[in-house]
Amino acid sequence: AAVTDSRAVPPFVLSQIAALERQIFDFLGYQWAPILANFLHIMAVILGIFGTIQYRSKYLIMYAVWLVLWVGWNAFIICFYLEVGHLSQDRDFIMTFNTSLHRSWWMENGPGCLVTPVLNSRLALEDHHVITVSGCLLDYQYIEVLSSATQIFLALFGFVYACYVSKVFLEEEDSFDFIGGFDSYGYQAPQKTSHLQLQPLYT
Repeated sequence: AAVTDSRAVPPFVLSQIAALERQIFDFLGYQWAPILANFLHIMAVILGIFGTIQYRSKYLIMYAVWLVLWVGWNAFIICFYLEVGHLSQDRDFIMTFNTSLHRSWWMENGPGCLVTPVLNSRLALEDHHVITVSGCLLDYQYIEVLSSATQIFLALFGFVYACYVSKVFLEEEDSFDFIGGFDSYGYQAPQKTSHLQLQPLYT
């Protein structure tokens, strides 16, 4: 119980705050794939909190398994924004499920960014406009990469924590005395003894 009382909240709180912050900016940028992934992650964090408070090792194991998938997803996001391999932001609109041309919210709202609309551009599609972005102190790709790297760091920390706490819970379940007060030899039911000698019955 000492493990959960003093150290259960901080890892989950940090992960939850980071996930909510990311969810907000992904909503603003219409990034539907990350929005779905963030929602699942928030549910997994809630499951981990419940498992810790209620001493349920199975929930913590499920949370740890999800964190492995979460690390993989964030690694993919890093590769996407850095255009590793054949990934291209100009060609692939995976983050919006190919439903729109929206990019990251940080593209136009990054620190120091100056957005200038290009009027009457031939490149503009229907219901879209062309802009030029300049003066950014940090390009949006690197902001997204730093965000995903932070998520990976928190996930690795949470994975180690979940494995440790679930191991403690399992050990407590194995050694817990449900009836109480029995010695190491185990409980033995009293045996009935009889000194009477049975005799055959004749008819």
